[in-house]
Amino acid sequence: MKSMTGYGRSQQILHGRDISVEIKSVNHRFFEFSSRIPRSYGFLEGKLKTLLQSRIGRGKVDVGVTIYMVEGKEAEIGIHEELAKGYVDALRSVSESLSLPDDLTLSTLTCFSDVFSVRKAEEDEDEIWQDVEQVASEALDKFVKTREIEGARLKSDLQNRLAEITRLLGLIEEQAPKTVVAYRERLTAKMQEVLESSGIDEARILTEAALFADRIAIDEETVRLHSHLKEFAKLLEIEEPVGRKLDFMVQEMNRETNTIGSKANDLQVTGWVVAIKSEIEKIREQIQNLE
Repeated sequence: MKSMTGYGRSQQILHGRDISVEIKSVNHRFFEFSSRIPRSYGFLEGKLKTLLQSRIGRGKVDVGVTIYMVEGKEAEIGIHEELAKGYVDALRSVSESLSLPDDLTLSTLTCFSDVFSVRKAEEDEDEIWQDVEQVASEALDKFVKTREIEGARLKSDLQNRLAEITRLLGLIEEQAPKTVVAYRERLTAKMQEVLESSGIDEARILTEAALFADRIAIDEETVRLHSHLKEFAKLLEIEEPVGRKLDFMVQEMNRETNTIGSKANDLQVTGWVVAIKSEIEKIREQIQNLE
């Protein structure tokens, strides 16, 4: 189990290049990739996306790549000498005709960008990718490790909340039959008060109690909720992205709990239902962080 939040960075010098790769991610419903790569190395973007997608199921992933030459030439600078001479001659001609001081220096030529040409040194794209892939894979290992550590923490928290819900559900199941007994006793006392005698129609009492028991029966809901809790616990042990499945299970758990709450005719049961709903909401918040 992994969190969708992660971070990993690696830096190595390979074949005369200082290469660094940084990977970070935040929550997202799907896999979303963005990158910051030097324009001259744009061919790396698709390859990096494929590499990361092979190990990341969900999350908004951002990758930053920097590449600096520490050996060899990064670019070749050319000079158009004839063009430079033309500029110098023209400027001196203007200086003489307008009686201006001749303050021409070498730096003056830097104002004319067409005097210089910059040509990127030829590089082997396959070699560059192999080097970047090596650095990116190391960063990805670190990235995945941080996700696993956070995922383990979230898993432990979720298991504790499942245990608490199970405990509260047990209390509700234990209290539910007592609610019917208490209702029958209240009904008997009420009829005695109204009739002012002990000659009560027991059959009617039993019928009313049976109807009441049917209205507040939560056996089906508690059985389904137990089933959802067990299924949720199983999903926590699966070694694959389960965030979406868990989100669906939370919806089902919440639905059954709401039904139990609507049928509850007991103050204690209502209190336990509120506590269960609180735990489910915390679970919902936590699983938003899971891959």
